Amino acid sequence: MNVIGISAFYHESSCCLLQDGKLVAAVAEERFTRVKHDASLPLLAFRYCLEAGGIGVKDVDAIGYYESPRKKLSRQLWTGKPLGGDSGLPWLDVRRPEREIRQRLGFDGPIDYFDHHLSHAASSYFFSGFPDAAVLTVDGVGEWATTTYGAARGGDIALFEQVDFPNSLGLLYSTITGYLGFRVNSAEYKVMGLAPYGKPLYVDKIRELLTEGPDGQYALSMQYFDFLRESRMYSDALAELFGEPPRVAESAILPFHKDVAKSLQVVLEEILLAKARYLKSKVDSPNLCMAGGVALNCVANGRVLRDGPFDRLFVQPAAGDSGACLGAAALSYVKRTGKRHSEERLQHVYLGPAYSSAQVAGMLEDMGIEALDFRGREAALLEAVVDRMAAGHVIGWFQGAMEFGPRALGARSIIADPRFEDMRERLNRLVKKREAFRPFAPSVLEEHAGKHFALDHTSPFMLETCQVSSSIAMPAITHVDGSARPQTVSTRHSPRYAALIEAFYRRTGCPVIVNTSFNVRSEPIVCSPDDALMCMANSDIDSIVVEDFIIDRAALPRQWSALLRSLKFEPPSEVGARGEISPTVYTFF
Repeated sequence: MNVIGISAFYHESSCCLLQDGKLVAAVAEERFTRVKHDASLPLLAFRYCLEAGGIGVKDVDAIGYYESPRKKLSRQLWTGKPLGGDSGLPWLDVRRPEREIRQRLGFDGPIDYFDHHLSHAASSYFFSGFPDAAVLTVDGVGEWATTTYGAARGGDIALFEQVDFPNSLGLLYSTITGYLGFRVNSAEYKVMGLAPYGKPLYVDKIRELLTEGPDGQYALSMQYFDFLRESRMYSDALAELFGEPPRVAESAILPFHKDVAKSLQVVLEEILLAKARYLKSKVDSPNLCMAGGVALNCVANGRVLRDGPFDRLFVQPAAGDSGACLGAAALSYVKRTGKRHSEERLQHVYLGPAYSSAQVAGMLEDMGIEALDFRGREAALLEAVVDRMAAGHVIGWFQGAMEFGPRALGARSIIADPRFEDMRERLNRLVKKREAFRPFAPSVLEEHAGKHFALDHTSPFMLETCQVSSSIAMPAITHVDGSARPQTVSTRHSPRYAALIEAFYRRTGCPVIVNTSFNVRSEPIVCSPDDALMCMANSDIDSIVVEDFIIDRAALPRQWSALLRSLKFEPPSEVGARGEISPTVYTFF
């Protein structure tokens, strides 16, 4: 049985394939089109899924779609412009998903539509391996729901309570993100990263922005919000409450901004803990599954697990809308078989395109690039990479199948030695081209994690933070509050990456390396070897390792970097015809 899952037409469209109950492919459209947060129909991702499964479109038994277009329309009409406006209002067309799936994908079989938050819930629970669980989903908004509470057992998920729009923790976080001068819909994680630099001086004012309700309910104090504007999400009253004007994008970040970020994070954690305790009172299970964009807040996840009432927590690694395609596919599978697709926990997300060494060799030859060839000599390759890392070099690491989700997990990563004092500043300024306060995550060998981090379980998807407890000074991965967001690496699922860290450990005594996504600012994570070379040319990466080849900067044609810099090259914008994401407001259409 071949079941396709699709999320599309809003934020980071994605596609996945369940084949006889096995997840064999999952990828976001942006990785192919190179348009950040591409919202278009995932045509190229769909083609890749068919190729990965060795099937044609006629072999697809069903497509699961991640939300209900008709239910969503009722909310869109409530929040939309007058019908006489000049926007064209393409969102009024509830048949668009089916029409495009039929016409552009060529699929004439059954299409199953599932509510947005049910798809989120399924994307976590059905991939958790738990026999039963409480389920909490939190995001900006789906159709009407913004937060849902549920109980899951076997092949059944029952969502028994929800908070409705406009009351939304996700929209609260996005509103403050915009007030602090960051991009809404894509830079909320920057506010999370900024928070440890601040003090919780505005907690009481943040609390004024919402009111706790009975059971799982809460309500935003709407005098501080304006979700119907096109230019911002907050009213003048919000700035009056804080006593400071909104920050202008790209301007200096002041202590006030850091303190607001810290206060927001504190209140978010308080609310999530309270709602987790309420959920526990309703669902007698030691297991909690979380999904939705707010579940990507790894700091809050760690707090919920440490201080909350549940023994175990599973967060699906692509917890936002891109990962909802997993839930839609799993729900469609249950609909057809009466059972969940698997009882096993999702072990890895290396579910995207991979390239053979022969393909890489052919590409390098065609481009006239002289690379160091280590085919058949893995040990020598790893030692050569360690040589460069120990010398303070920054390495682009491209190996095997690409990861699904927003985190680089050792397949499309930029790696470095975490012990260098200036490594973090160099990575932010010269390589990633981003704000100086942004932290970097560590990858640590699974068997060594407990010696260097306050972590007593595996964390392969980099979805929770904990304190650094190592005797080794690692300034490049230690945040200002002494925390880190570790990825535990095993030889079972990432053998070459684990072998690299092991080689680095033998050389240095440190079983930890810096791991950040292989991209520069505003660009999707690289997908192909071509993307990797372009990223190197557009940054100050010292070397890239593409399968069995090392390409040092000296081997890169000089005219590449010169041309890109002369043209002030920027990757395709995340705002435009193919994307529907505004930099200042949460897009409700």
